[in-house]
Amino acid sequence: MTKVEFTLADLQFVVHASAEQIVQVFCDKQALALEDGGNNVYHADAHGHQFQFNTEKLFEGQIAIAINGQAWQWIELPAPEKKSGFSFMGLAALGFKLFKSAKVVKAALAGASVAGYAWLFSWQFAIMLIVCLVIHEYGHVRAMQYFKIKTKGIYLIPFVGGLAISDDKITTRWQDVVISLMGPAFGLITSVLGVVLYYATEMEIFAGVAVLSALLNLFNLLPMLPLDGGHVLKSISFSMRSWVGLFVCLGGVLFGLWVSYTFGLMLLVFFLFIGTLEIMFEWRGRHQSHLVPLDRYGQVFSAVMYVVVVAAHVAVMMHFADSESAILSLPMKILSS
Repeated sequence: MTKVEFTLADLQFVVHASAEQIVQVFCDKQALALEDGGNNVYHADAHGHQFQFNTEKLFEGQIAIAINGQAWQWIELPAPEKKSGFSFMGLAALGFKLFKSAKVVKAALAGASVAGYAWLFSWQFAIMLIVCLVIHEYGHVRAMQYFKIKTKGIYLIPFVGGLAISDDKITTRWQDVVISLMGPAFGLITSVLGVVLYYATEMEIFAGVAVLSALLNLFNLLPMLPLDGGHVLKSISFSMRSWVGLFVCLGGVLFGLWVSYTFGLMLLVFFLFIGTLEIMFEWRGRHQSHLVPLDRYGQVFSAVMYVVVVAAHVAVMMHFADSESAILSLPMKILSS
């Protein structure tokens, strides 16, 4: 790759070219959109001028430019610098680019998640868990896409779960409710499908997927931030009154602390700390909030949807409560405690 800078007709040009073609041309710091005119000639319009570029002698290190149909003016391209076979800085730059690549990060996190869960339990359990997490997060992504919210995709965090990350901010409480509930709703599809496949094949692994999905999604529906249930609770309560939202959400935090103490879920305490910060920021910015609140109908409908999704997951767990398998009956025992 070579770069040449020159001035022609009081215009400053910067040309990036390889041995075969022009890569990019800038005119007064504006990138030109080059159109292939055939016979090694490219056309572009900018600043009220018509430009033509001739790459016939590019392999000889020359490029020609004509402005407004005038004669060609040939420009010598500098010889490309020879680089050593190995460059530590080049390798570091490549590594940084790979790290910035979202696809590489997603793949690395997904691989680490599968390996971590397989190490703790088994590879069968790891696959089941990853499937449940991906389908849950895909529900969030689909809801975001429905509201025309740009997404960055799904990220699996080892020993934590998954995240569906968006590029844009939500604008209404209703969006927050739907996006939050669509994850557990898609998880319910996984549970129901697992039940159907279990009875169709009599393979216990499908029953395990159904119960595991129900347990994970039910946990996510706990009314505490930053879990999905906490977002539904926050949207409903802050739509009533800001002080109602504050006290109700703080009540959810206290409930979460009780759950973490009862079941020894120390990681949940960290999430509750993040959720508490979110509540405080919501409270401090209540007068400048851009979120359109739910009306009374929206509040009631959101609460009903929440209860229906919770009840459906509990029903799946209850279906296997009397199972002779300790694994299948375990979620209901946890819930009943």
